[in-house]
Parts: sequence; structure tokens; C-alpha cells
Amino acid sequence: MAALFRGYRNLYKSNKHVELTLVSCRSMASKTPVGFIGLGNMGTPMARNLLKHGYPVIATDVFPESFKELQDSGAQILDCPAEVADKADRIITMLPSSPNVIEVYTGPNGILKKIKKGTLLIDSSTIDPAVSKEMAVAAEKMGAVFMDAPVSGGVGAAGLAKLTFMVGGVEEEFNAAQELLTCMGANVVYCGQVGSGQAAKICNNMLLAIGMIGTAETMNLGIRLGLDPKLLAKILNMSSGQCWSSDKYNPVPGVMEGVPSANNYQGGFGTKLMAKDLGFAQDTATSTQTAIPLGSLAHQIYRAMCDRGYSNKDFSSVFQFLREEGV
Repeated sequence: MAALFRGYRNLYKSNKHVELTLVSCRSMASKTPVGFIGLGNMGTPMARNLLKHGYPVIATDVFPESFKELQDSGAQILDCPAEVADKADRIITMLPSSPNVIEVYTGPNGILKKIKKGTLLIDSSTIDPAVSKEMAVAAEKMGAVFMDAPVSGGVGAAGLAKLTFMVGGVEEEFNAAQELLTCMGANVVYCGQVGSGQAAKICNNMLLAIGMIGTAETMNLGIRLGLDPKLLAKILNMSSGQCWSSDKYNPVPGVMEGVPSANNYQGGFGTKLMAKDLGFAQDTATSTQTAIPLGSLAHQIYRAMCDRGYSNKDFSSVFQFLREEGV
């Protein structure tokens, strides 16, 4: 009987070893290299979080000075998107605009020049939904899958891996995308077909711009009425006027620490990027015959800011614009 028991125990150990080996192999397979293109204020912390989760990262950016921080963290740096596509079958892009996305995917040294069949492409840029659909068609012709997955949360959330991803694309591929996106974000939401993620992001950013302008106007008025800005912010945030811009990203210098208004509006989400996103909202509102009076006014205000030297400041600098320009 004792011999029989030892036999069962040895068989259990053997099977357990095989099981653990298989789990280990699957884990190693899931940690194959991930390509990352676009190492700006958002892209660098996003790629760093992939490294923290054990994914080898192969990256590139048009600006060599963007490489160093990620390279020091262990990423492999290549010369162009095509080289990244040759080395990785899962690629994330985080780029400033629609023309940048078109160039990175379809240009002379673009991803699609050396892409492998079955490659998963995830674009986290905020661009025209029509461009996302064009890239999806181009990728499909090469046997690859393209998904749009723009983000919300800003640079702070990118560093803390607390972004929200709004994903559009083939639903059957969502789980594969989610595996990577959960390393960089707290929320990953499937929105529908390609372009749906961009649609959700455009709507979110229109509301964000309107809310920021409203917060800036309110704080400016209160200050000119003699209220202490910290006191006013406290009252707003315990009352019905509370919103993300007042509570998490207050635009008035000295009210909060760790936000762009505390750093001369450096870093964060640039005014010209907000103007770009509001332009998408305006275009889509026109094409769908949707009235967006406040969205249109927000677009005008952010365009005016760009014309008056605020392009590279965080979008919360609308407070400074309203105070200094007397709008």
C-alpha cells in the first residue's frame, strides 16, 4: 500500500511539473516583444509601464532625444516604424495627429512596409475617425488587424497606468488588445467597430474643454469678486458645480499641486492638441447635422489661444488666457 501511495504521489508531482511548465510557457509566449511608436509625453510612460509588466519593448520616434529615457529603462530602439514591424507582431502607436498616423503606417518607412500577417496594431492617437477606418482597411489588405484605442486621463494617469482606453475594432480581437492595454490603464472599454473609440474620445474631449473653460471663467470671476481661490475651489468641489476640472485639474496657479497650473502650464495636454480634437468634434457635428453651440465656442476659444502664443501650454492655461487677454 505504501508503495502504491508513493507511486500516486510521484505521478502527481510529475503531472504538476508538466502543468507548471505549460503555464510557464504560456506566460513566456505572452511576453513576446511589443512595438511602440511615438515616445512623447504620453507614449514614454505608457511604454515604460509595458516594460514594468515584463514585456520587451521595441520602440522608435522621429525625435532622437525622445529615446534616452525609455532606452535607459531597457527598451530596444530602432530607426523607423518599418524596422519595428519587422521585429514585433503587436505594435502600439501614440502620435500627435492624423497626418503623423498616415505617415507612420503607410509612409516609405512605415509599419505596413514590413508588417507580418496576423500582426495586431493598436493606435492610441486621437485622430479623425475616418483615418482610423482607412488604416484598418490598409492593414487588412496586409493580413493585419488594426484597432483604434485613444486614451483619456492625461500624462499623470499615463505614468500611474490609470488611463482609460476607448477601443474600436473587431470584437474577436478585443481580448488580445486588452492584455496589453490593462498594463497601461485602469479602464479598457470596447466601443464597437473601428472608429468608435475615436468617436467616444472626441465626445469626451469636447465636454472636457467646455468644463475647463467653465471652471476657468468661474474661478476668474470669483477671484475678481474678492474670493480666495483655494476657498472657492473647496466650495465648488463640495457643491453642485464640482467637476473634474475643478477637483482634479484646477486651472488656477497655487490651488493644487502636481498639475500643470502649478508649473507654469508646462506638460499635460497641449492647447493645440485640444484645438485639434475640437476641430474633429466640429467636423463630425457638421457631417451629422448635430448642434454643438458650446463645443463650437470652445473650439473658437482654443484656436484663439493658439494664435496668441498658448499652443504649447497645457489646455488649462485658458484661465491665464481669460485673465490676461480680457476675453
